[in-house]
Amino acid sequence: MESNRPHFKLILGSSSIARRKILGDMGYEFTLMSADIDEKSIRKEKPEELVLALAEAKAEAIMQRIPGDDNIEEDKSTLLVTCDQVVVYEDTVREKPSSVEEAREYIRGYSKGHAATVSSVVVTNLKTGVRKGGVDRVEIYFHEIPEETIEKLIEEGMVLKVAGALVIEHPLILPLVKEVVGTTDSVMGLPKELTEKLLKEVLVST
Repeated sequence: MESNRPHFKLILGSSSIARRKILGDMGYEFTLMSADIDEKSIRKEKPEELVLALAEAKAEAIMQRIPGDDNIEEDKSTLLVTCDQVVVYEDTVREKPSSVEEAREYIRGYSKGHAATVSSVVVTNLKTGVRKGGVDRVEIYFHEIPEETIEKLIEEGMVLKVAGALVIEHPLILPLVKEVVGTTDSVMGLPKELTEKLLKEVLVST
């Protein structure tokens, strides 16, 4: 699998453990860098436009931290993967909850209801400057989420660090998921199929 791929260096511009695991499961070796940007300063009307703009801003921020001669090698390209995700609930965009109360309110809303994740992937070829991006949307339907489950999730704290306080892969939530229209890897923040497609596209453009 690995040997068929073009030779390139890969940087994952994210501190997400889930994204790290997914990219590793795809068979890639990579280094990690994270972007420190003011996400709230970037606003767009549509969720798809917002996540793409944020992923591009992360790419720009990381590129400024990489020395010019460090990312250009004669025999191979260096590809930078940046991502973003929001949750859409009743046409409202949800980012990371700003408080415990907000996280609690978010999760309560999903009970017997539905939400969608909108995830972006942007791949930048640091050697050629070519950049490609795309968006993937997944619809998620829930059974009833008991109050005690919500409190356990809040106490554990992971829901405070993710968009929309949504963690469908969590052992407490997984049995309460009625249906997922789309892929779990996309819900976790890195749609595999889209990522593979963009990696190929920025290499073909060399």
